[in-house]
Amino acid sequence: MLVLSGVSSWLSRGRRAAWVGSAGAVLGCALGLIPAFRVLLRSTPESLTLPWSIPLASFSVGVDPLSAFFLLLVFGLSALAAIYGAGYLRHDAGARTAAWLWFNLLIASMALVVVARNGILFLVAWEGMTLASYFLVTLHHGRREVRHAGRTYLIAMHIGTAFLMVFFLALSGTSSSLDFGPIEQGAAPPLLAPGALFLLALVGFGTKAGLMPLHMWLPEAHPAAPAHVSAVMSGVMIKMGIYGLLRTLPLLGPPPPWWGWLLLGIGLISGILGVLYALAQSELKRLLAYSSIENIGIIACGMGVGLIGVSHHVPFLAALGFAGALLHVLNHALFKGLLFLAAGSLIHGTGTGEIEGLGGLLRRMPWTGGVFLTGAMAIAGLPPLNGFLGEFLILLGPFRAAAVSSSQVALSGFVLIAGLALIGGFAAVCFVRAFGIAFLGEARTAAAREAHESGALLRAPMAILAALCLAIGLGGPWVLRALAPAVPYVATAAPIGELDAASALSKAAVTAELDTAAAILARIAAVAAAFLVLTLLALATRAALLARRRPARVPTWGCGYAAPTSRMQYTGSSFAQPVLEIFAPVLGTRISSLKPTGLFPAQASHATATTDTFRERVVTPIANEMGRRLGHFRRIQEGRVQIYVLYIALTLLAVLVYQFLVNP
Repeated sequence: MLVLSGVSSWLSRGRRAAWVGSAGAVLGCALGLIPAFRVLLRSTPESLTLPWSIPLASFSVGVDPLSAFFLLLVFGLSALAAIYGAGYLRHDAGARTAAWLWFNLLIASMALVVVARNGILFLVAWEGMTLASYFLVTLHHGRREVRHAGRTYLIAMHIGTAFLMVFFLALSGTSSSLDFGPIEQGAAPPLLAPGALFLLALVGFGTKAGLMPLHMWLPEAHPAAPAHVSAVMSGVMIKMGIYGLLRTLPLLGPPPPWWGWLLLGIGLISGILGVLYALAQSELKRLLAYSSIENIGIIACGMGVGLIGVSHHVPFLAALGFAGALLHVLNHALFKGLLFLAAGSLIHGTGTGEIEGLGGLLRRMPWTGGVFLTGAMAIAGLPPLNGFLGEFLILLGPFRAAAVSSSQVALSGFVLIAGLALIGGFAAVCFVRAFGIAFLGEARTAAAREAHESGALLRAPMAILAALCLAIGLGGPWVLRALAPAVPYVATAAPIGELDAASALSKAAVTAELDTAAAILARIAAVAAAFLVLTLLALATRAALLARRRPARVPTWGCGYAAPTSRMQYTGSSFAQPVLEIFAPVLGTRISSLKPTGLFPAQASHATATTDTFRERVVTPIANEMGRRLGHFRRIQEGRVQIYVLYIALTLLAVLVYQFLVNP
């Protein structure tokens, strides 16, 4: 359905293309949700294997609770993004012709990645996902910055794919098949040690996930892509990297402790630096892109804690770490999808995403402002919204570990507690800045003064996502119990069917720990619900008391100035200055200021510029040097067919000579 509707949309013309593509995407996602719900609720895996003529390959697919959980994210968020996109691209004739073809192919390829049970099929789906998302990022390829973003994205993805190809080939060893089943059962020994395989997987999947320092493509691609595409890429597509790690970790056998410590360290670096770089951004979608790196770091922290629990045979640490990671995967898909859609609505209504030129939008775009505030509160981890739950579960294990476990396990708890405290504090500052500068105060430019609210097709998906953020925040215990069947697939170091019931990491032990955590979440949800009810009662009481009174509207007090202007407001740079000055050596922040002098100063200014340190100091110099050296090979590109035929003949001759020398 997805592929058929995408091709039909591409062959159509005018507005029919948008309706065919978006309706096909929604219908295909709705059909895909049915088996996902069935498997997740029944915990009964389903599989299908068909022969395939490609060497080492078979068309082997399956849906177990882990796959079903990720399918819910793929189909659920993509369906809402398709509805949003139908309105967002309505006036974009250049994008309508191919946008829905690539969008529907992206959904289909992500679903195939999740259900693939063969390494070759997995890589084919992975490459399809990369190419479809590349064409979506470069929809408006007439702009130079869009072409640069697409090129950066494509190079980064193929570097990651190269590592994954080596990973799967080495993992299969001398086996004649890359099916996951024989690999998991150890049909043939791998060609590399488990530690080397883990590093290959971490680089390959971490590039897609956007873990630092493999994140270079992410802040470039999101500002270039349409808003609904950014929502799917950040909310779901980068989670394919997380899924890949979760799917392949059990194939590597029992993990040593350093795997967990490495993931924990990378997660903390990604979380802290990601949110600090987000705090320094003035373009809203770039800010959200760096925030995605932060949240992927939180998920990696949960996985690292889970691996430490598995390696030290601490059931509660393994269960809570992986359960918190999975729950945060779900929550991040919802609130980051909401924030990107709200950012697209803001850009649609103002024509710009530069928050320094906005202000006062809450009066002109109350719907967009309300849902953006909901997403901002959720991403800052404030109860009763859903962002609190995953981080709480990830922290719950280390708190217990710090009290009852060995010194090494307790140390991981202290490190994680300190790291997540920093990340949570900086995230709150970041989104107070983003919401306050864009939606509060007075309009700074004509674009903000002339802003208008978006239409119903844009508002409806945002309303659904905002409602889900609140519903999951209040229904945390039930959500945790619903995803509980997926946790043992990654919280154990052996196939489920081979686990000993008395094992410290058996399915029963993991499930018991999740039941205990669900009981704690139930008490938190009850308190949050009571607080929400009291808040609503207070607002209703206030409205009743003011019903017969007409409140006066006056300008905000301007510190005694007789004629305040919008230039007297805080800017985003001034709001973030105290934090950025502390971390300026790490972030590479450049500060330029002209201080006022004299009794009647004529000029004064203060500006900050923060560029990605790793990109500027590592990636760019290496890329420039490689480009200079590889440029010497351009002279062999003659442009004549005869020369290329000669190259082929010489290559074949070299292969024959090699074979003769090896096997005379």
